[in-house]
Amino acid sequence: MRIAAGLIGLALLAVPARAVAQDPPKPIGPFVVDIRATVPNFTQDPQLADSRGLAVTDLPGSGLGLDLGAQVYLLTWKAVTFGAGGQITLARASSSSETVNGALVAQAVNERYTAISPQISFNFGTGAGWSYLSAGVGTSVWSVVADGAQPRPADDERLISYNYGGGARWFIKPHVAFTFDVRFYDIYPGSPELGFPGSPRTKMLIVGAGVSLKK
Repeated sequence: MRIAAGLIGLALLAVPARAVAQDPPKPIGPFVVDIRATVPNFTQDPQLADSRGLAVTDLPGSGLGLDLGAQVYLLTWKAVTFGAGGQITLARASSSSETVNGALVAQAVNERYTAISPQISFNFGTGAGWSYLSAGVGTSVWSVVADGAQPRPADDERLISYNYGGGARWFIKPHVAFTFDVRFYDIYPGSPELGFPGSPRTKMLIVGAGVSLKK
């Protein structure tokens, strides 16, 4: 009896599912805006520390940030919808000073990364939810400054940066979706200045999650 009741229940649930499946899928787009909280994984590279006259133990490591992005979906070819847009990435991390027996062994440092980049995307799915791969190239500013110190020229230098990654959007309402994104930033090296080496070429991983708003 319980098995029969279960089968009947499954059959009843399957009816609306088939009806929905027969409806034509909504297309991706036409326009979406993303707002994501992020966790950037800042490098603790000795060359980065040397470029700012710091010790590697001063560097903060992981931090918090925010991504703001937008995509316009231009055309669909077979299973792929092509998009174009851009993204602003804001990330920061801070470390605390540390003393041992009254001696300073690590100083507090504030690290910030800002990037602006146009992007192209390759999207797979329907208007109810889709995954994507995207990439872009733009400029970034990487600031690493100890508490109480003045920024160096390297902290204002514009660096070329590539980004690439992917993610997905699931629409919980017709115009609102949950979204996540996993992205790598390939940051070009900085210029030597004032007797300090330039910052190294670095890959930074940034993972984010938030909401997407669709027109």
